[in-house]
Amino acid sequence: MDQFIVNIIHRPEMVPEYAEKVTGQGRTEDIGRKALLTESLDIFKTQQECAHKNGLKTTIEMTYASLFNEEAVSIAKEHHEKYGDEIGLTLLGLPCKEFREKYKTKDFCIWMFSMEDKKSIVNDVFEKFHDTFGFYPESTGSYYMDADLINYIKEKYPSVKCAVATCWEEGPKAYHTCNNSWYTFMDGGPWAPWIPSKQNTHAPAANKEEDSGIVAIPHLSRDLIACYDGNGSNFGTHPQNVLRGMIYDSKTWDYPYLYNLIDQYRYLAKFNNGYAYNMMFVGPGWMNKMGRWEAPYELLLKSYEDGCAYYGSLKKEGKLIDMTMSEFADYYREKKTYTEPECALWRDILYGSKKQLFWYCDPFLRVCVNMDQGGAIVDLRPYVAKLEWKVGIGTDHIQDASYPFLIQEKYRAGYFTHYAGEGTVRSAKLTYHGEEVDLCLCPTHAHFSQEGSTRILTLDPVDIEFTDLNLKLQTRIFFEEGASNIRIERSILEMSREAEIELNEYMVACFGTTEYTEDMTGITLSADKGSEVLSLPYEYKCREKYVEGADSVSAVVPQIKTKVSMTCDKKTAEGYFKEGYAFSPMFTLGYKAKISDKEVISTWLSLEKAN
Repeated sequence: MDQFIVNIIHRPEMVPEYAEKVTGQGRTEDIGRKALLTESLDIFKTQQECAHKNGLKTTIEMTYASLFNEEAVSIAKEHHEKYGDEIGLTLLGLPCKEFREKYKTKDFCIWMFSMEDKKSIVNDVFEKFHDTFGFYPESTGSYYMDADLINYIKEKYPSVKCAVATCWEEGPKAYHTCNNSWYTFMDGGPWAPWIPSKQNTHAPAANKEEDSGIVAIPHLSRDLIACYDGNGSNFGTHPQNVLRGMIYDSKTWDYPYLYNLIDQYRYLAKFNNGYAYNMMFVGPGWMNKMGRWEAPYELLLKSYEDGCAYYGSLKKEGKLIDMTMSEFADYYREKKTYTEPECALWRDILYGSKKQLFWYCDPFLRVCVNMDQGGAIVDLRPYVAKLEWKVGIGTDHIQDASYPFLIQEKYRAGYFTHYAGEGTVRSAKLTYHGEEVDLCLCPTHAHFSQEGSTRILTLDPVDIEFTDLNLKLQTRIFFEEGASNIRIERSILEMSREAEIELNEYMVACFGTTEYTEDMTGITLSADKGSEVLSLPYEYKCREKYVEGADSVSAVVPQIKTKVSMTCDKKTAEGYFKEGYAFSPMFTLGYKAKISDKEVISTWLSLEKAN
């Protein structure tokens, strides 16, 4: 029987994000204002009541500020005893008089501090927690927690076994929709629970040696299409995300999208050996008495009551298991192996289109396949490099915690590009008598299956029409567990007459974390054939090289310590690579081969760590 797990997480933020600016309009800032603290605590109580009256236990992630409030502490202790709620400790909610007096800053994102300050803050917060409750927490979290921070916490406070560790696809898209003011970039991580590696929080551990010692969960469960295409903060299972996205009936105050989104997560059990996960992580700032996101307090309250009621009804029907964070960490460790991937064949539940994306994540790569573009790969993160990416003041990445991409259609155009140049994508072109068709222009749908440890996407065949030739082509994509590669198989199922066409399997790539190009100097492009190696240093000279019968074509990207290569099972195929130019700073790897009716050709895209 499928198991659907939910974590309901509340935090008694005494100084909620945004709330001082909203409730204190026209006043000098005062984060210790009694009215603000009282309202925040009242909202926390309301949120707890919403969960408990629906038979749901919560994880209470105490904030630093709440540890100085006797009533907040008392409530946490009472609810732990009465309802089985877990008392954890979040690194959100740092701002309070005590914190600002000591650290002399308005910074509140723990991963952005210097490492020295991170350690000091962790020590202060954890020891204050211990002084308050007499034990150390088993769970913690933030919007993002960098690897050095997690490693330090696990070493100093080994009781911690679970943490909220990243906010899915919270990068430039979120930055732009916050009026270019939300300096938190953390694209490229998993969307579902994982065990982060010691080297990089985003990249899952491949074995015990890489295991950071915690189970990580995402900050909110996002819509894996709407969030990817737009601002994730509008599309999550946090009810007020749905209100912020204006995805409700303004007359009836109904929001079927919220329930559809929860159900879509339930459905992911079909792709993950009977297991699915969902979470709701809520601070009181979302239920401000003055209203938020053009919604009055009454609607804010109703949405949260209804969200908890839906989870409660699923639990009563035996379709949901509510767990605390530490309980879930234990469950996850028993349920999943290191190399077992997380898969999501996700359909559009917001706009009514037939769009599908397939997301795949394991310790070696994260990839997104877009069926609207014929099964093209539109996002690829090389986790195999386990890139050490220090974050915060005093590092090279003060705000940018994202895991770099090789392919990213939103920041590097994808197939649909400007009048010149190329965008990053992994697709194929078919050419016959001077006519060319790119599979990116052939929308289709996919079906998921599993054979042993290999996950398979079988795409519906597409019809391709040339002037005097029609054919039907099918694509299958194979993800072999632990293999660090993706096999793409193309089959000609039928042709209107005997003919031979050219199949061009290609990958356009670069590297980066935002929409702004990086310096590609230092990349080496190569084609191997036997003992012969043809190599080219990237110099923006628009050069192309072709090798008939190449064993492989590859690019070494030292900036992200990654080698990406392509191989083909048709030995007569011509391997090639292309160097980009300043206006189109990409590189291309590919194979060209002749293909006829009933013929099948496979290519592999492989990733390796490049030292």
